[in-house]
Amino acid sequence: MSKAVVSFFWFRRDLRLEDNIGLFQALKSEYPVIPLFVFDTDILDKLPKDDARVSFIHDNLSNINEQLKGLGSSLLIKNGSTKQVWQSLVDEYDIKEVFFNKDYEPYAIARDEAICELLEQKNIISYSFKDQVIFEEKEIVKADGLPYTVYTPYKNKWLENYKLNAPVQEYDLKPLFSNWFQSNFELLSLEDIGFVRSKIKVKPYTFKGVATYDETRDFPAVDSTSYLSPHLRFGTVSIRKMVNYAAQSNALFLSELIWREFFMQILFSFPKVVTHNFKPAYDGIEWRNNEDDFKRWCEGKTGYPMVDAGMRQLNETGYMHNRVRMVVASFLIKHLMIQWQWGEAYFAQKLLDYELSANVGNWQWAAGTGCDAAPYFRVFNPEIQLKKFDEKGRYIRKWIPEFDLGYGAPMVEHAFARDRAIATYKAGILK
Repeated sequence: MSKAVVSFFWFRRDLRLEDNIGLFQALKSEYPVIPLFVFDTDILDKLPKDDARVSFIHDNLSNINEQLKGLGSSLLIKNGSTKQVWQSLVDEYDIKEVFFNKDYEPYAIARDEAICELLEQKNIISYSFKDQVIFEEKEIVKADGLPYTVYTPYKNKWLENYKLNAPVQEYDLKPLFSNWFQSNFELLSLEDIGFVRSKIKVKPYTFKGVATYDETRDFPAVDSTSYLSPHLRFGTVSIRKMVNYAAQSNALFLSELIWREFFMQILFSFPKVVTHNFKPAYDGIEWRNNEDDFKRWCEGKTGYPMVDAGMRQLNETGYMHNRVRMVVASFLIKHLMIQWQWGEAYFAQKLLDYELSANVGNWQWAAGTGCDAAPYFRVFNPEIQLKKFDEKGRYIRKWIPEFDLGYGAPMVEHAFARDRAIATYKAGILK
């Protein structure tokens, strides 16, 4: 029996049929396109079986599949080691071309190189495209071609390049929808891939609050967040759409999207930051790394209301307000003298919007060990942060219902912890 002659589009961090560059190029192929998603067991085996992000991915794949059904097609979902999946697909189909959008994380780069090598051995052409960023790893660099390691000049160069092409092109795929491979693949359930539905939900993104972002962003009780970050993480919305909107709506909101790309190019250029300090001078700091203290921090039982409210919000919902993230990170590192890697790993387990580059970048920023980081002697006072940004206590009462019944004493006194942190940093910084 002859094999079907096809192209493949491989969905990864781009779970949408709108404004998807790699998919746009695939549908222009002369061969009918099979859309593919692989639940990569090399990643999934490390996750809890009720991981909310897996439920979110599956929900969006189901939505894509419903849209494809209306076009006489369907989504092919596989579960297993990515390389083994592709080996079986090569045996089953006469694949002429494979299209996908780039991913810049170390694991993804190594995975994609291995798959492209496999395809090349079978005389299959692969094409990769920039889709999850406006400017990728080597497009915004200094005059000498080296990557920026300070945000502000990077941002200025980014804006200069963006304005030359603003608004950036958004891609209309609908005229190409006749080129889908006609199919009726069975959609794997969560149970089929060994997972169960999470009780935690990813909220829809909203433009509410974007125009006033600079006025409201620091107040966690004001629910003005866009809830955009998980959608950007998994590509249910295109970065071009969001940047074009932000450029017309709020400069500060746009700058947050630029921070995202700054951290991505830092990770690409300096992959050691996943586990090591960007600034090696900080490698000599002697951390306490007390496991009991870490447990209290994780559970939101430090005695500092803003820290505890933030951690409880994270544990219950997978979200945490940005201002509060800075406070809880500073507390873990500076008050408890626990390495940033511990906090980064915990956030990686819990955050719905977990993004390796941003998570590592922000934790090292808080620790003072990263590029363009806060100085090591900057130690947030959680009580002052509470007075400034949640003066009426609406945020903390939402997440700490027992607050008014006589909240427990802080596990460490601020002035003592601040002095200890600064002294430890000074003694440990390598000259």
